[in-house]
Amino acid sequence: MLTASKIVSHGAGLATVLLKRASTVELDWDTRQKSRFETTDSAGRQIGVFLARGVVVRGGDVLVAEDGTLIRVIARAQNVLHITYCKEHGTPFDLIRAAYHLGNRHVPIELKPDHLKIEPDHVLAEMLKAMNLIVVQMESTFEPENGAYSTQTHSHGNAGVHSHSHAHSDREHHH
Repeated sequence: MLTASKIVSHGAGLATVLLKRASTVELDWDTRQKSRFETTDSAGRQIGVFLARGVVVRGGDVLVAEDGTLIRVIARAQNVLHITYCKEHGTPFDLIRAAYHLGNRHVPIELKPDHLKIEPDHVLAEMLKAMNLIVVQMESTFEPENGAYSTQTHSHGNAGVHSHSHAHSDREHHH
């Protein structure tokens, strides 16, 4: 069995030609949030993955095996609840309210500007429907937010993660 204990976030810094030649593994969210698991890559090899505790594997990440082999991770479509607001009876703000209530329950949630995704849960689905949201069960990839206190950062499309902080004087916000 080949072992992989390194991960390159979204393949940052790796040559496109190497990524195209890399074997792939399709993993669902349940597997990608584990630090230790076994899988089979597209070349039929057994891969033992041993990552630092708390590391989450995302679609687009690249695992690096002990022999230097690159294995591209594809987020496998899985059963999810796709949540949107009702354009007739609601507003986009309803999604913010839903995210607040789901967050209070520590539910893994994927946040998008026009929808939310969570793992199937009939109790939560009923709560969301009672809030006049549209809840549809479907097959889709699932990439929930990292926790607020997660030590792992993921930049989407940027080579690095940049922090941004500054102070505003009260004068700058007078209307």
